[in-house]
Amino acid sequence: MKVEILNLNGNYSIQKQVIAKIGDLINHKNLEPGDKLPSERMLSEKFKVTRGIIREAIQKLEFYGLLKSIPQSGTFVANIGVIALNGMIDDILTLEAPDFKSLVETRILLELKTARLAALRRTDNDLKKMRDALDAYTDKVLNGEDAMQEDLLFHLAIARASGNSTMNNFMLIITPEIITNFEKYHVCDSGMAQSGIEEHKRIYEAIEEQDPQKAKAMMKKHFKALYQYCYNI
Repeated sequence: MKVEILNLNGNYSIQKQVIAKIGDLINHKNLEPGDKLPSERMLSEKFKVTRGIIREAIQKLEFYGLLKSIPQSGTFVANIGVIALNGMIDDILTLEAPDFKSLVETRILLELKTARLAALRRTDNDLKKMRDALDAYTDKVLNGEDAMQEDLLFHLAIARASGNSTMNNFMLIITPEIITNFEKYHVCDSGMAQSGIEEHKRIYEAIEEQDPQKAKAMMKKHFKALYQYCYNI
């Protein structure tokens, strides 16, 4: 399985402009909850941006519950009043692109919790997915290859095993952006990748043993170097 790494900051300003224009379009056409928006192609032509930018803006508005996409049908205004919708769009537009340090801090807090919950709730299938990701990570590191994708898959498998869909969604949102910045900020080196094998194994074993305190402690130890780096930027 290949994970698509997305850069959330690259088109951030353009995306905000498109979100504002979608809000203006809803107001201008007096669209009500349940009304359909123009297609991605039509919005792309109207706003003179790529369909990818349109799709990202729609997905963001979906995440906040303002739009709803139905396969084979289109995108619709969600069941929310116009005043509330405009207020939420204004709030979204004031959000700043998260900086690397904030993302790292958020990830650490999330993963300490997901590791603990995974130890309590994991299934045999969850363990298999973690084991597969761990083995793939180990193989690549030992072969001297870049294993960031496999590292991401291992941590996402733990998030899924936590049984908390909200935490899992947050992990899916923030982790790829962190991974893309690892090389930019020179966070990871070969030594950290090597030590990561043993650290991943200990996290896996704690979850397998269904020991939540140990799982949290092993995850905390795993993030020690990253945590120290975060506060030394």
